[in-house]
Amino acid sequence: MFKLPRPLLALLLALSLPAHANWHLDGESSRLSFVTSKNGDTAEVQRFLVLHGKVDRKGAAQLKIEMDSASSGTPLRDERMRKDLFEFAKYPEATVQAQLDLRPITDLANGAQLELRMPVTLTLRGERHSYNALLLVTRLDERRFQVVTLEPLMLRAEDFGLLPGLASLRKQAGLASISPSVPVSAVLIFNAR
Repeated sequence: MFKLPRPLLALLLALSLPAHANWHLDGESSRLSFVTSKNGDTAEVQRFLVLHGKVDRKGAAQLKIEMDSASSGTPLRDERMRKDLFEFAKYPEATVQAQLDLRPITDLANGAQLELRMPVTLTLRGERHSYNALLLVTRLDERRFQVVTLEPLMLRAEDFGLLPGLASLRKQAGLASISPSVPVSAVLIFNAR
């Protein structure tokens, strides 16, 4: 009977690990940003600073967004968004869920990319809404891959019960209008563990 030398066997096992591993979000390297528009002609980029996520061995992907980490660069605006718009004390997290076919992703060579169109479901303030997301997956190396939205997801405030919060923000800031549609983009880095 033929036996593989131990170092070769160990190398083969190590190389197969990422295909069978759980993938965890690198929150420090990832970014989830959104653009708000006010008074019809002013747009501002904002983001969430704290994200958690993973993709399990069966391709079930989940991203958790801590709502009290919304950041616009203006502390008073951030506090109003967290409290009055997102009501983070009552709804501390939003989640995004999707089901991936991991085989084409784990079969990618380092540096290779794969474009995917797939359904994702966002749960925010207890409301669920599905989107058809266009994503670009890049295999960075043996232990990391990147997922980027090629088109922003267009969220509508009314889908998540956010219109009263927007009205409160508009009044507090003395604005004529705040757009109820918000484009959201993501750059997510996952590591195998």
